Parts: sequence; C-alpha cells; structure tokens
Amino acid sequence: MRLTDSEFRAMNSAPRRFLQRRVEFPLFQRMGLAPRDLDIIEIGCGSGYGAELISRCGPRSYVGVDLMPEQIALAQKRLIPGAEFMARDATDLSCFGDSTRDLAVIFGILHHIPTWRAVITECHRVLRPGGRLFLEEPGNRVMALAHRLSPEAHPKEAHFDLSQLESHLAAVGFAIESTRRAFGFGFYCARKPVTLAKAS
Repeated sequence: MRLTDSEFRAMNSAPRRFLQRRVEFPLFQRMGLAPRDLDIIEIGCGSGYGAELISRCGPRSYVGVDLMPEQIALAQKRLIPGAEFMARDATDLSCFGDSTRDLAVIFGILHHIPTWRAVITECHRVLRPGGRLFLEEPGNRVMALAHRLSPEAHPKEAHFDLSQLESHLAAVGFAIESTRRAFGFGFYCARKPVTLAKAS
C-alpha cells in the first residue's frame, strides 16, 4: 500500500537515513551482505538512500522497486551510476525472469503490504540458486507502538509476528542462515538452496 503522508515524511527524514547508514546496513554487512559484482534487487527502495549504500560496494547491477512513483522520482534524482528504479508492485516481479538476481534486500517494508507473503515468494523465484535475501522487519512490540501512533499506516492484513515471517521463509524454500535482534526488529539472512542434479 502507499505510505501515508506522515510515513512518507518519516521514511525520507534525516533520522531514517542515519539509522539505515549506521545500524541497518552495517548489521546486514556483518551478516554477510557483500554486493560486489552481484546482481541486486531492493524491494521498497524508497527515495534511493539504500541504493546509495549498496552502490558504494560495487554491485554488477542494481534495481530498486517501489510502489510509489513519488519515491521513484526522488531515487532517480540521486543519479546513482548504473542504478535502475522501477515503480512497481513487489508482489508481481514478472518483469524479472526466474533465477536472475543474486541478492534481494528489504529494509523493513513488508509490514506495509497486505499480501507480504507474495513478496517473499517472488524474491525466492527471482533469486538464483544460492542467492540470498536480507530483510528486516519490526517485532510485535514495535508494531503495537506504531499502530497506536499511526493506525492508518499499517493495514491489519499486513500485521504479522516474526515467527510467522520465519515460517513463510521456510515454506517457500528459503534456508535461514542467520538472525539478529536489534531495537525490536528482526534481521534475517536467508539463502535459496542450490538444488543438486539427480544422478542418472
């Protein structure tokens, strides 16, 4: 769903950029995020600040997807060399072929998407065997506080706890390699297993 005006301002604020630069991205890196020479897709890329952080690491390609054209316009203004941005619903990534990306990154956007499970399923499809998904999402306490402060910003259908997230990652075929907890959020590195060919 689209962000409310207050959420839009919060997601494009200096404190949000600070957290992404000093907490979220470094934590992903400690968990194994290494974009160099890889094909990256970011879900919910927003104004493109995450793209800047990722692009400094030298990926082979980067595509950022966001539902809001307003966010894509802001991302394009950053003029990040080699980065591509698309206004698109992340539950339908049919413009990407199967097994065409090495890494998928989600900086805490699934709790805005009523059909969040479809996003994870699509990430699994577009990742190559051995590809990894890095994602963070708020736990129950953070979501309860956010809902009290701004109930219209988070659709009821998108409310899930981290155990449900973990269950769906496993259900679609991801193997969770590592998890971290920080500031009430869960951080995950999940890999799409390499399927070994059957001996003839």
